Amino acid sequence: MDYPERFAHLPDYAFPRLRALLDAHPPGGPPVAMTIGEPRHPMPPFLVEVLNGALEGFARYPNNDGTAELLQAISTWLARRYGVTMPPERLMALNGTREGLFNAALALAPERKRGQHPVILTPNPFYQVYAVAALAIGAEPIYVPATAATGHLPDYAALPAEVLDRVVIAFLCSPANPQGAVADRGYWRNLLALAEKHDFRVFADECYSEIWRDRPPTGILEVAQDIGADPERVLAFHSLSKRSNMPGLRSGFVAGGAESIRRIRQLRAYAGAPLPEPLQAVAAAAWADEAHVEASRSLYQEKYAIADEVLGGLDGYTAPPAGFFLWLPVADGEAAALKLWRETGVRVLPGAYLARDVGDSNPGRDFIRVALVAPADETRDGLTRLRACLYP
Repeated sequence: MDYPERFAHLPDYAFPRLRALLDAHPPGGPPVAMTIGEPRHPMPPFLVEVLNGALEGFARYPNNDGTAELLQAISTWLARRYGVTMPPERLMALNGTREGLFNAALALAPERKRGQHPVILTPNPFYQVYAVAALAIGAEPIYVPATAATGHLPDYAALPAEVLDRVVIAFLCSPANPQGAVADRGYWRNLLALAEKHDFRVFADECYSEIWRDRPPTGILEVAQDIGADPERVLAFHSLSKRSNMPGLRSGFVAGGAESIRRIRQLRAYAGAPLPEPLQAVAAAAWADEAHVEASRSLYQEKYAIADEVLGGLDGYTAPPAGFFLWLPVADGEAAALKLWRETGVRVLPGAYLARDVGDSNPGRDFIRVALVAPADETRDGLTRLRACLYP
C-alpha cells in the first residue's frame, strides 16, 4: 500500500524518540519527569461544580463554533487582557491550539501563490504541528533559526524577497517554546508590516501568554488593533491547557478576521470535532476567572527563582522571561539526556527533537529542554541533580 510521499521524511514525534533513547536503560535514581509541558498545578476546583451542573449537555450534539456563553467569555477576556474588541463572529472555539493551528492552515493557505509553490515559515526550533500543517497542504516549510543571535525569535525579514513573496503563513510562538522568548511590541509591528508588504498571514501561537516572570507579554491582537492592521492577516491562538492547568480539557480558541474565521468554521463543519457542551461550560467559567491564573503564576514564579538559585552563574544559563521551559546549553543534547537519565533518573528532552536539520546544522542539537511543571520541591531536586551531573 502506498503512503503520501510528503510525510515520508517526517521524523518520529519527540516523545517516542525520547522513549527509544532512554527506556532501554534503568534510571540512575528516583525518576523525575521534566520533559513534557504538561501543567501539574491543581485544576481550579470550582470547575468541578460547573461540570456537574452541565452534564445534561452530553446528550446533545455540541455547537460547532462555540456556545454563545463561551464566545462571550472569550471576548470579555480578550478585552480585559489586551484591550481589544473581538465580536463572536471573529472567534471560534477549538479542541486545543494544536487542532486549531493545523486546521487553520488547511482552511486558509492557498494551493498556489502568484502561480508559485507556497511557503510556510516556522521558527527553528518549534512546536511540531507547524511543520505537519505545512506538509499537509503541500507547502514548502522553511525553518528559520531562532537562536541567541536573533533573541530566540526568527528573523523572517532577513529572508530573500523572492522567498517572502511566496509565503502564505508565518508561525510565531510567543512566549516561545522552548526558549521562553517574548515578542515585544516592536517585533509584532515589524512582522505585521512584513506580512502586509509580502501578503501573508501571521499565526500567533500564544498558549503560554499567562505564564510570565515580571510582566505580561504583549499580544499580536493588541498591536494589530493599535496600528490598524488588516484583521484578515492575523490569527491568534490561545488555550486553557497552560493558563488554567487543564491540558486534558482540550479547549482553546482562535481569534481573527471575520472571513478567516468563517472559512475555518466552514471546514470544521465538515471535518471537525466540536467541544462537548459541558466542556464548553467549564471553559467559559475558566476564561471568566483570573484568581486561579494568578495563583498558578505565582507557583511558576517561585520555580523561576529556584532555577535562578540552582543554575545561576552557569555559563549559558538564561532566565526565561515567560513560559515554563528552560533551554540549557550542553555539548550534545541526546548524550546529555541519556547521561542524566542513567546517572540521576532526571528525564529531559534533547533540543534537537524540537528542531529540524537545515544543511548540517540543527539549532537544538546542543541544548536540552527542561519543563518546570512539577511542584517546587521536585523541581529543586531535579535541577540540583541536573546541575551536579551535567555541570559539575
